[in-house]
Amino acid sequence: MSTLLPLLIEADELEKQLHHPDILIIDVGKASTYQNYHIPGAIHLPYTSLLHAQPPVMGLLPSKEELATLFSQLGIDEKKHVIAYDDEGGGCACRLLWTLEVMGHTQYSLLNGGLHTWANEQHPLSHTPHLPQARTFITHYNLQAIADKSYIQDHLNDPDVVLLDARSSMEFQGIKKFSQQAGHIPGAVNIDWSSTMDQQKNLRFQAPKVITMRLHNAGITPDKTIVTYCQTHHRSSHSYMMLKILGYPDIKGYPGSWSDWGNDSRLPVASS
Repeated sequence: MSTLLPLLIEADELEKQLHHPDILIIDVGKASTYQNYHIPGAIHLPYTSLLHAQPPVMGLLPSKEELATLFSQLGIDEKKHVIAYDDEGGGCACRLLWTLEVMGHTQYSLLNGGLHTWANEQHPLSHTPHLPQARTFITHYNLQAIADKSYIQDHLNDPDVVLLDARSSMEFQGIKKFSQQAGHIPGAVNIDWSSTMDQQKNLRFQAPKVITMRLHNAGITPDKTIVTYCQTHHRSSHSYMMLKILGYPDIKGYPGSWSDWGNDSRLPVASS
């Protein structure tokens, strides 16, 4: 694009860019919401198309070939700047952007607050579906954006690696159980993804200084490698993008997350 867009874009700025030919707006919200109203020109992407499952492990990455085909069908090529949003606070949209990062496409932005911000602040809405125009997506696979359980096992006692658990405190403590084992990865710190949203500002991220203070108090500092995880790497994709927006240089997402770790009885688990 001739105009460089920020990683986190506000609704006012996006409205100015709606008709730019190099922008591709992707709605990763519910299909029913998209049918009722969406941002003009946005195409719809079912969230499940970004996922692969090997039950009981959910939220894994599809193959490189499957993702390249999907992104080609969506009309993403090296000229397109993707702007993602959803109708739930950003988890689905952030999973799309993290997947693009893994596939080597770094021209993207997240709409701050997503559809909540756009609709509640009286920006234009459309009821007309917009169909994608296929292009050729070129993959530059980026392993640096991924952590798996072997990587985490190797770094459990590494002071330079911090695990950020984005689940609820009930899940973190093992009170709520959604896998064979309950609890969290030893050494992980818990910052519930929903607590980083500003409920008074249409689910935008809270102010950077507020989030940064929380992160620093939890030992999550930019000089460390941060691995984000939740139950499947949905909520923790939001945490991943939050850290990226704040300028953290070394972040990894754990696809499969607790559904992978917590269903493997060979792995250590903590609860408190």
